[in-house]
Amino acid sequence: METFLGIEYTTWWFLILGATVTGYAILDGFDMGVGAIHLFFKKEESRRLAINAIGPVWDGNEVWLVITGGVLFAAFPPVYATLFSGLYIPLMLFLVMIIFRAVSIEFRGKEKMAWWRKTWDISFSISSTVMAIALGMVIGNVLQGMPIGADGEFSRETGFSFINPFSALTGVTSLSLFMLHGALYLGMKTEGRLYARLTIIIKNTTIFFVLSLLHLTFYTLLYVPHLTEKLKEAEWLFILPACLVLLVANITRLVSKKKYKWAFASSSGVIASLLLLVAFELFPVMLFSSINPDYSLTLMNSTASEKSLSIMLIIAMIAIPLIAIYTFFVFWTFRGKVKIDDHSY
Repeated sequence: METFLGIEYTTWWFLILGATVTGYAILDGFDMGVGAIHLFFKKEESRRLAINAIGPVWDGNEVWLVITGGVLFAAFPPVYATLFSGLYIPLMLFLVMIIFRAVSIEFRGKEKMAWWRKTWDISFSISSTVMAIALGMVIGNVLQGMPIGADGEFSRETGFSFINPFSALTGVTSLSLFMLHGALYLGMKTEGRLYARLTIIIKNTTIFFVLSLLHLTFYTLLYVPHLTEKLKEAEWLFILPACLVLLVANITRLVSKKKYKWAFASSSGVIASLLLLVAFELFPVMLFSSINPDYSLTLMNSTASEKSLSIMLIIAMIAIPLIAIYTFFVFWTFRGKVKIDDHSY
């Protein structure tokens, strides 16, 4: 196998995929979270502030989803094909909800009638909530395993086989984490009445996330043993769940001191830690087969040719840093507390 800086091309692309997924989860995660808690704000001014807090960045955050899809399609074609055929319903539901969320944000402020704005408020909240749950359920099915046959293709038993206890728990945990992440982002970007209201919402979403994560952890330990094998074999990996606990505790500490910027950084760390844990639990498997582990799609049997990977790696090392710089520039340009003006949503 050819290498670059001592690391095989397949491993490089696994790392790139992990980085883009993490980038999307952190960036669009708070957009989904803001939408999921949107209806908890009763005042028109609070709802406008919440939408305008994500207004300059939400569409740019979705770029990381496009990159993730491109990486999966180009570097891991069999994984892309099997994943989308096996989880077609939740993935299409996720994509449709992205459209509804965008329309809701853009259409809400076009008319001043109360019923018009309330309709798009509901659409914004529902679409964001469904996105978070659908994304979590996709991750849950990938972790738990899918019925993949010897030919590497999905053996469909029922169109709704993606709904199971483990995927439901990952969906709820994903929603709770993004709600907390979004609430912390608003705490960092707002002031006044909404800022005070967020103190209660952050407390409740923290409790929601901790309870969801505990239920998911217990279920994993009892019924999904292959996910804990790596942790048992390499004791040093225990540092990841330990960091996760410390980061969640740090969020509570920072919120009590009203240091929302650092609390938001901690919630970003929680997302990164969870996805890093997922990567370690799966590697080198891409899609685990629940029929027979030998049928799993791995880095060895589901990547593009080495020549393709090497050429695309050069492109990725130029393009991804440029997109990261652009993302940083946008956040830096629109830093500070959000204000409502004539050009606001």
